[in-house]
Amino acid sequence: MKLLIVLSALVALAVADLQLSDEQKATAHANGALCVQQEGITKEQALALRAGNFEDIDPKVKCFANCFLEKAGFLADGQIKPDVVLAKLGPLAGEDTVKAVQAKCDSLKGSDNCDTAFQLYQCYHKHHSQI
Repeated sequence: MKLLIVLSALVALAVADLQLSDEQKATAHANGALCVQQEGITKEQALALRAGNFEDIDPKVKCFANCFLEKAGFLADGQIKPDVVLAKLGPLAGEDTVKAVQAKCDSLKGSDNCDTAFQLYQCYHKHHSQI
């Protein structure tokens, strides 16, 4: 239970920079909690991911990224959904800004769906100040 509370807080911090509605924040929290439970990541792994520490990543963390991005609608079967990303992030950060980050990130492909999601997460995290 403590892990779910911590992870909900981490998801809140991750989305805090974006001006999300309370409903959007609640959905992100719920999706994060479901993916944590589904993939079985630890508190330390979640904290490292939130902090942008991408060294020595367990495959479970990569699959957590896949789960979360799929639940957000940004990915489906390892394929980025650029229209969905733009529709959801564009109003919050500006379409041109989102398109610039998409141009840098959306062509990334990993060895499997989890790896692809993780690479996308890393790229978007690297450029999050633009969004």
